[in-house]
This record gives sequence, C-alpha cells and structure tokens, in this order.
Amino acid sequence: MALLEKLNNFLGVIRSRFDEKDISLSIEHGELVGIVNRDSLLLVCNFLKKNEKTSVEQLIDLCVVDYLTYGMDSWTTGSATSSGFNRARRTVGLEDKKLSLRYAVCYNLLSVSKGVRLRLKLYLDDVDLLVTTVTTIWKSADWFEREAFDLFGVNFIGHPDLRRLLTDYGFKHYPLRKNFPLSGFVEMRYDKNRGHVVYQPVTIKDRVTVPRVIR
Repeated sequence: MALLEKLNNFLGVIRSRFDEKDISLSIEHGELVGIVNRDSLLLVCNFLKKNEKTSVEQLIDLCVVDYLTYGMDSWTTGSATSSGFNRARRTVGLEDKKLSLRYAVCYNLLSVSKGVRLRLKLYLDDVDLLVTTVTTIWKSADWFEREAFDLFGVNFIGHPDLRRLLTDYGFKHYPLRKNFPLSGFVEMRYDKNRGHVVYQPVTIKDRVTVPRVIR
C-alpha cells in the first residue's frame, strides 16, 4: 500500500471518531499532522494506540517549540548587498493565528505495524503551561516530559516523577526559552581562597553574531 493511501486511511479513521474541535488533521511532508485540543489529548492518544486500525505503538519523541521570536531576526542587514549574507535571510509570514499561543508541545508518534508516522501538536500560552502526562499511555514519555519541564517550564499533570533532568541543583530558569540569554544569568568559577566553586553574575557581554559569507 502506498504511503499516501496509508495516511489517508489513518486520517479517515481518526476523523470518524473525533471532531475538528478535538483534533485538526492534515498531511504534510509525508506525515500526518494533528493539532490537538488540550482537553482531548488523552482521549486522542488512547484511541491512536489501542484502535486496531491505527495501532500507534511508539512515542518516538516529545519536544517543545517556543514561538516568541518567530518571524524576527537580530541581523543588521540594511547595509548588506544582494550578494552578501542578506541572500540567506527570508521573511517568515505571521498569518498563522496559532502563533498567538507561544508554545507548542510536539508528540512524534510511530505505528510500526502500519508503517505510518504521526505528529501531534498542542499549543499553549505562556501563562498556562499545564498538560496532562502521556506516561500512562507511552512509558517513553517519562524523561521527554522531564526534559520539557526542565528546559521550557511545561508542567505535566500526573507525571510520576516530574523534576529537573539536565540543569544544576537549584537552577531557577528555563534555558531553552527564547527570552533566556545565551550567556545565562550566572556563571561559576573555582575560588581558591574559599576552596570551592562559587556562582557570580555573568561577566560576558551579549553581542549579535552575524554570519559571514566566504566568497
């Protein structure tokens, strides 16, 4: 069976069970993409895994996208020529109304038995970062959700052990948010007089790195 036919079969099965208010579906780049309502997330995921016509056995990855600076850039290209690095710059359209919500939680799923990939996207604003955990459906979501909590601050309700995974003890910020400075807020060094590592304000100055074209 051709891939497009498989994707259309999946699309038909899901649409026969859920309304557009639960999940909006489309086919993009050889994958089925669904924008799912937060209140319908568990219902949709349970259906995808347990229905014999979909059988989505694996959660391959879970990640978060921050759209805070989507469509903007920090390059100063006004004085550049058409043959310089300005050629690589393009304007991104902001017509998509979903970008009014800052974050997207992305679930990359795979049905091994059906040979179909599916990506679910759940949009959130920056004042209500609460999502129900899917660890009850796919155990592999455990550390993925912890990483998303650690780096973006998304809280997964019902997670069995939601705590930071990659950052240091006592870290208070979310380093993959677009408003987190590249240099961070503090730096650490070894203090010979005290005999231990100390934290202090960052001494590195922020600067914009402009790519250069080698002709």
